[in-house]
Amino acid sequence: MTPTFRFAPSPTGYLHLGHALSAFSVWRAAEAAGGRVLLRIEDIDPIRSKPAYAAAIEEDLVWLGLAWDGPVTRQSERMELYAEALSRLAARDLVYDCRLSRADIAAALRDGALRDPDGAPRLPVAGAEPGDPA
Repeated sequence: MTPTFRFAPSPTGYLHLGHALSAFSVWRAAEAAGGRVLLRIEDIDPIRSKPAYAAAIEEDLVWLGLAWDGPVTRQSERMELYAEALSRLAARDLVYDCRLSRADIAAALRDGALRDPDGAPRLPVAGAEPGDPA
């Protein structure tokens, strides 16, 4: 089986040096392992993601001499697959409802109020009272 690597930028802006470094790292690792590289565009943030940025990212990767294997995958075109996977998980009772905002999560991680025995942060359960087990 051929090892598969992926580069998955979010098209919320133009490719920058950090992206380029990540891309080169992925392509080098794939080359060293005799693998292939897939390009996946993480365009599921409809407010910040722009098709023009996705096109520019693809153009810049080509300009850098980086070619990927197969068609570009766009996450926004795979929502039905994700819904099916979520349904399968829900059928096995492996899904929970979380209505925490990004601010709630950031505050919980910053404050470190809840910790697992190994020290890892534990997020609060939406609607739970402080001190309730998460």
